[in-house]
Amino acid sequence: MTDITLNSSLADGAPIQPASRPNLDKGFNPLTMIIFFGILAAGLLYVAYSIYSDVDATGTRVTSYLPYLLLLVALLIALGFEFVNGFHDTANAVATVIYTHSLPAEAAVMWSGLFNFLGVLTSTGAVAFGIVSLLPVELILQVGSSAGFAMVFALLIAAILWNLGTWYFGLPASSSHTLIGSIIGVGVANALLRGRDGTSGVDWGKATEIGYALLLSPLVGFICAALLLLLLKVIVRNPALYAAPEGNKAPPLWIRGLLILTCTGVSFAHGSNDGQKGMGLIMLILIGTVPTAYALNRALPESQVAQFQKTSEAASKVVAAKGAGHSIIGDPRPAVTQYVSSHHISEGTYPSLSVLVKDVGDQVQKYGSLNKVPAEVVGNTRNDMYLTSEAIRFLMKDKENDLSKEEVATLNAYKASLDSATKFIPTWVKVAVAIALGLGTMIGWKRIVITVGEKIGKTHLTYAQGASAELVAAATIGAADMFGLPVSTTHVLSSGVAGAMAANGSGLQVATIRNMVMAWVLTLPAAILLSGCLYVIFSRVF
Repeated sequence: MTDITLNSSLADGAPIQPASRPNLDKGFNPLTMIIFFGILAAGLLYVAYSIYSDVDATGTRVTSYLPYLLLLVALLIALGFEFVNGFHDTANAVATVIYTHSLPAEAAVMWSGLFNFLGVLTSTGAVAFGIVSLLPVELILQVGSSAGFAMVFALLIAAILWNLGTWYFGLPASSSHTLIGSIIGVGVANALLRGRDGTSGVDWGKATEIGYALLLSPLVGFICAALLLLLLKVIVRNPALYAAPEGNKAPPLWIRGLLILTCTGVSFAHGSNDGQKGMGLIMLILIGTVPTAYALNRALPESQVAQFQKTSEAASKVVAAKGAGHSIIGDPRPAVTQYVSSHHISEGTYPSLSVLVKDVGDQVQKYGSLNKVPAEVVGNTRNDMYLTSEAIRFLMKDKENDLSKEEVATLNAYKASLDSATKFIPTWVKVAVAIALGLGTMIGWKRIVITVGEKIGKTHLTYAQGASAELVAAATIGAADMFGLPVSTTHVLSSGVAGAMAANGSGLQVATIRNMVMAWVLTLPAAILLSGCLYVIFSRVF
């Protein structure tokens, strides 16, 4: 393919040179590759040193290297997922700046990689634990067991395989969609292996909430990009904004600045949202392999531990009052776990939760600080906190909970204290994911860039179309990050390009749109089936 010969005249009818296809085949020079591998090596050394320092700080004696070998393998797979996510989703940010000749391809992907990196480092972590909460609670509580490793390996490998397959065929499928499907597949397979109904293996309330975000994001991208383009035509009358590039000529400076700005916004938003998915899974891996260092947030200041004591006492009174008249003999955890799995309040729910809340409070009070919890019990303390937090989360949603506004506020404050102790992300995890995602953007981007840049519309992408699609994508992903919801950068951006093309009357390539819709429809069931099968296989191997 040489030139894209469409949109070859400006509004006044004067002929211009047809827009040329950007040079996508120029490789990186040797210095760039040396820097690439240097950053990769430095990142791996930093990760290894951080893990060593964190474990050494706990004073734990290393008696077996097997957990660390499993940790290394699991971390490489998790970071491999983020690396594949990077090069699979690079096109979302760079296709528009490349096809409008605002930046050369190699500069665009490096610029995008930098802001993906920064986006990960500044992310909140809300999306990370939103993803983790989809997993079956019994597997999370036993994440260091063989079933826990089977879960992590199955869902990550399934997601990587589907991402690689859709990338190979140049299909802009969603990494978020893929990962959610993989998690659901593991949950369903785990429930069936335990003799339960497959639907009981997943938090369907949370899955539905995330599903709506994934379902609506392409529609938001299409409609909002179309409306934004039409609004621009009313407000900004400069014909240059609505023209395709002239040959290989760069756009006017102000247009170029706008397109680079939108590319930067999408890259940053993509890093802040998509990077968190890997973070949540890496934390699960760390909790399972080296719980002494990562099960509890040992860096939590003593002031917050004191606050935990206050919220714990208040919550204990609320739950004890609801369970008054019933007593629990023995371990309360099975009854609380049953409630979290079934979401059905029984006679034993409140009394058991009351005992568990008091037990967690006693454990923290006994040691005075999370940093002083002995290594041999830290995993159990963390599990008790996580189980209590999940039970309260479901109680807040349960219409049968019979809680007043004041009681809900008390329990929410207690849950926040629990989460600050168990749902945390060390800086080195953010750095590792940021490096994997950032470097991933520099590899293998060409296939999907061509699809987004050439195969969605029937005409060459104009400056206004590219800017509209990327502004909508950046805003949508940023909003989703604030609400702790994973959305598909791929779906939002590619549907935004389609919406801008449709609004401009440029026409759409039906074959590409059909393939994109097929990938969107098939991703979820394919990921569910693939991860479910892998989980069954791995659960028999480990």
